Amino acid sequence: MKSPFPGMDPYIEDYGLWADFHTKLLGEIERVLAAAVPDRYFVQAGERSYVVLAGTDGKEERPFTPDVGLATAVAEPDAESGAVTMRAFIDEPYRENFIEIYEADPEPRLVTCVEVLSPANKRPGLEGWDLYLRKRNALMLGAANFVEIDLLRGGRRMPMVQPWPNSPYYLLVSWKWRAPSCRVWPASFRRPLPELTVPLSGSDPDLKFPLQPMVDAIYARSRYARRFDYARPPAPPLGPDEDAWLAERLRGDAPPTPARPARPARKRRK
Repeated sequence: MKSPFPGMDPYIEDYGLWADFHTKLLGEIERVLAAAVPDRYFVQAGERSYVVLAGTDGKEERPFTPDVGLATAVAEPDAESGAVTMRAFIDEPYRENFIEIYEADPEPRLVTCVEVLSPANKRPGLEGWDLYLRKRNALMLGAANFVEIDLLRGGRRMPMVQPWPNSPYYLLVSWKWRAPSCRVWPASFRRPLPELTVPLSGSDPDLKFPLQPMVDAIYARSRYARRFDYARPPAPPLGPDEDAWLAERLRGDAPPTPARPARPARKRRK
């Protein structure tokens, strides 16, 4: 079953499946890039790790499943002794993956970095925001070409001089030779996602390929349709006109009501 959304499905973000989707989308992009780059390049996955203190200030809303977690037993309250139940700070390591394209000769040199944002990258004050922002600043000052894909409606967008487009999602491309200027393509759930542009080095032309088929393939393969209740609003909520648009889409995509079997004709009395 296909998603009722022609573009990005916001219920993926709402249902806590972002870690699953994030990993699979990066895998799809890496596979396409590795097959498309000229022989003098190679593509590899990178990893950014950090530690989060879980248990206070909203940090319990974890963007990723931790590699290591310490479980604490919750005791029943003791009315006689006055004992209370408390929770400890727990260090939890997180990993965020991204894609890098290198030019192999005469020695490996970073050419392009591709990032798909995670929830922690859009929450100021978290380590995920700080680490990502430092890396992003270096890339957008010309350290390498840079591609940023934001398919999350929640959180705060990265700081820019001009205002962001009025769209729920976007694709950003920064060419090293044009930094810090970049191009931004608005993206939506109402229409297919824009074509993804990935710059290379020197005179090599940019790579361009459709992003929407990758999202659709992940949706179908992961059977997200069986896990979502489209009858309830997603979080963050849609606007009134968007709710009406989705309701119309769902009515149009709903299977037709089976026709009732015809009743046998009554025999006439003689």
